[in-house]
Amino acid sequence: MESNKKISNRITVFFALVCACLITTSAHGAESERPVSLIPVGRAVGIRLESDGVVVVGIPDTCSDGSTPSPSKGSGLKAGDIITRVGSIPVSSGEDLKNAMKDQDGEPVCVQVRRGSGIAQCMVSPRLTKSGEYSLGLWVRDAVSGIGTVTFYDPATNTYGALGHAVNDSDTGVVLPVRGGAISRVSVTDVAKGKSGAPGQLRGSFNFDDRLGTVVANTGCGIFGKITAPEFPAGNAIKTARESEIHTGSASILSNVSGGEVREYTAEISRVYSGGEADGRSMLVTITDPALTEITGGIVQGMSGSPIIQDGRLIGAVTHVLISDPLKGYGISIEKMMSGAGIFTSPAVTPDAKTQERAA
Repeated sequence: MESNKKISNRITVFFALVCACLITTSAHGAESERPVSLIPVGRAVGIRLESDGVVVVGIPDTCSDGSTPSPSKGSGLKAGDIITRVGSIPVSSGEDLKNAMKDQDGEPVCVQVRRGSGIAQCMVSPRLTKSGEYSLGLWVRDAVSGIGTVTFYDPATNTYGALGHAVNDSDTGVVLPVRGGAISRVSVTDVAKGKSGAPGQLRGSFNFDDRLGTVVANTGCGIFGKITAPEFPAGNAIKTARESEIHTGSASILSNVSGGEVREYTAEISRVYSGGEADGRSMLVTITDPALTEITGGIVQGMSGSPIIQDGRLIGAVTHVLISDPLKGYGISIEKMMSGAGIFTSPAVTPDAKTQERAA
């Protein structure tokens, strides 16, 4: 396993992701489900995901010693592949890959990877570097961490949902399969204000020894897990709205853009999407609150998952900011998020990509 100063196997990112949720929901089927009440949260948290397998971030010309040619060049391996096995040795983490290299002798070995929805196998002959270790000559990553926002907590199942979109590898765009992970307390210390052409972001400090819960799923409609901290979260549950009940007009969002304080800010649902236009989005949200605009410039990265409330009900979560206008962004309906968490049963979710928006 190789790394350089710019790409490490445990890199911190702030979810500058381009991903969305592609889903078709049957309104008739959804109406047959009973209403659900959830606690809207809006708290920023530190999020760490450990991938199930090792993501190939890049294939350099040389190994880490700078002179030994990379044996993976021309092998068929590609950036975005997820290494799951080297020879007969299963690989779930960077440590597994490092240990697998200790058993190599320079002979060709089969490297098995997950590529898209399929499996590929490539033969590579590890090379002995100047350090005396065999190497595949790859840049890899097995975990990401950053800041996001918890959307809801379901006290009946102890389940939370956050972000409203998948966590992708920042360099390759692949959705990370989850081996494990955690959310932790965070204190927002600074905000890079958003402006046209340059999405802003929340900045803060977090310690994963101070855990709030686990991460067990990473889907196109958000990340989900179990809360383990007994005091989290405070607040009253409110009813959720069907996707068909969302309408244009006044609304509000809950967000944590300073310290640990969650506040309610005014917003507007400017458009509701349906049919093919609803691929990856349920609504267009416009921030109208002067106080939030003064602090953040609108929607910034780290606010992904901020719950949206309309008519006293939880209707969804902020997911993306429009790069051209930070006051506007997309939101996902809570019905779609709940289907991702298994609280509602709905059709399967698959990731999609947008080019003119940035995950918040």
